[in-house]
Amino acid sequence: MTHHLSRLFGIIALSLGLMLAVPATQAQAQVNPTASSVTEDALFDTLGPGNAAVAGRTSIADPNAGYLIKPENRSWAALQGSTLHTVSIVLIVGMIVLLAGFYMIRGRIRVEGGLSGRKILRFTAIERFAHWTLASTFIILALTGLNLIIGRSVILPLVGEATFGTMTAWGKLAHNFLAWPFMVALALIVVFWLVHNLPARVDWQWIKQGGGLLKKGAHPPAGKFNAGQKLIFWSVVLGGAALSFTGYMLMFPMQAGGFESWQFYQTIHALAAGILSAIIIAHIYLGSVGMEGAFDAMGSGEVDENWAKEHHALWVEEVQGAAAKGTAAPGRTHPAE
Repeated sequence: MTHHLSRLFGIIALSLGLMLAVPATQAQAQVNPTASSVTEDALFDTLGPGNAAVAGRTSIADPNAGYLIKPENRSWAALQGSTLHTVSIVLIVGMIVLLAGFYMIRGRIRVEGGLSGRKILRFTAIERFAHWTLASTFIILALTGLNLIIGRSVILPLVGEATFGTMTAWGKLAHNFLAWPFMVALALIVVFWLVHNLPARVDWQWIKQGGGLLKKGAHPPAGKFNAGQKLIFWSVVLGGAALSFTGYMLMFPMQAGGFESWQFYQTIHALAAGILSAIIIAHIYLGSVGMEGAFDAMGSGEVDENWAKEHHALWVEEVQGAAAKGTAAPGRTHPAE
């Protein structure tokens, strides 16, 4: 009897010992995932001298979907995270600083002859609709696209993770869907204004005189669009076409022909967006606070006759000559109400 009781107590003691030992062993085996996290460089070093890619199996048609790590993409990632980040900031901030300095030196460009009170129709309603559609969609596309490049380093620290995440998610949707009306409006301005933006002999004279922007009393003759406006037009058309094509490839990567091509299109898309954004900032400045009477062209569609004569003398002669003959003309003259 005593022997059996001893064996029973021994089994109970052994069971209690195991029950106490297992949690202690488990506690010792637990690892804090943030205490000694693996760095990206250490992970690449572990992959070996060749830095072989790490891929899994996937049922998705895109062969790149199975890649977990692809070391050859490090150069592209560095380009996105540093070079394009810097270029975007330099282009946009640099243009703003340049325009601020120009405004301090030159001031607002006034109508030297004063406002006449007579108006000339410069742009029709459908032309203004195409312009404002293009302008509004581009501004939203530029802001949402810029957020993808510098948002994490500039905007995230200011608004916090929750706000930044929500803003970026809605921004991505806006970027994808507003690209289509942008392309339609781009096609419309080509149809409306291409014939007026072809190079002409007077453009060189305008360029040599700086368009009358650098000093008072030096307004070279110009047609409906001067050389500076033609430069902006072709920048928008060519830059917008580049953004449209590369943007389509980014939205439908299977059409890009491979991940390397997709990376190339993304780089061109970002560079074109940065350059065009800087040009558009200058255009906005001259069309608003930089020049008296300029906003009326896209506001009401009618500009003051003296403003038109100073900046587009050849076009005014064309309009008034056609009006005198009673024929159709791309504008009309009448007293302001």
